[in-house]
Amino acid sequence: MNDVLTAILDVVQGVAPWLRILIASVAIMLETSVLVGLIVPGDTIVIVSAMGVTSAVEAVILGAFIVAGAIAGESIGYAIGRWAGPRLEHSWLGRRIGARNWARAETYLRRRGGIAIFLSRFLPVLHSLVPLTVGMSGYPYRKFLAWTLPACVLWSTIYIAIAAGAAETYRELADSAHWAGYAFFGIIVLGLLVVFGGKKLLHWFEHRHMKD
Repeated sequence: MNDVLTAILDVVQGVAPWLRILIASVAIMLETSVLVGLIVPGDTIVIVSAMGVTSAVEAVILGAFIVAGAIAGESIGYAIGRWAGPRLEHSWLGRRIGARNWARAETYLRRRGGIAIFLSRFLPVLHSLVPLTVGMSGYPYRKFLAWTLPACVLWSTIYIAIAAGAAETYRELADSAHWAGYAFFGIIVLGLLVVFGGKKLLHWFEHRHMKD
C-alpha cells in the first residue's frame, strides 16, 4: 500500500504548487457559479489539492486562494440569481435540478435567513443553489458576504487540515513503518466521518425544522 500511496502523493506533489493552487481555486469558483458542485463536490477538490501541501505557508496560501475562489463563485452565483434567476430556474438546467431542490433552497433561506447562508456551505446541493436563491430574493450582497465568508474560511480550513495532516503523517512514517499507508487512510476516513456525520446531523436537523 505504501508504494501505491507514495506514487499518488508524488503525482500530486509533482504538479507545481502555483498550478495546483490555481486549479483548485478556479474549480471551487466554478462549483457554485455554474453549479459544477452538483456534479463534482468541492470537498474532493480541496482534499486532493491539500494532499500536496508540504509546509504551513503553502497550506495558508492554498486556503486563501480556495476561499477567494469560493467567494468569487458564490458572488457570481448571487449575481446570476439577481439578474437571471427566474429564467434559470425555469430553463432546461433548472428543470434538471428539480423544482423540489429549488423550493427547498427558497424555504431554507426564508426560514433561516443569514444562518442559512452560513450553513449551506456545509450542505450538499444547497451550497450550490443558495447563492442563486439569495440573489433572486433581493437579499443585500454585503449581508450575504458577511455570512458566507466565515463559512468558506471554516470549510476550507477543515478539509485542508485533514488532508495535509494525513499526508504529513504518512511522509513521516513511510520509511520506517509498513502501516503508514493505513494511518494515512485512517486519518482521512476518520476526518471525513466526523465531517460527513456533522453534515448528516445538520441536514437532518434542518430538514426536520423545515417541515415544522
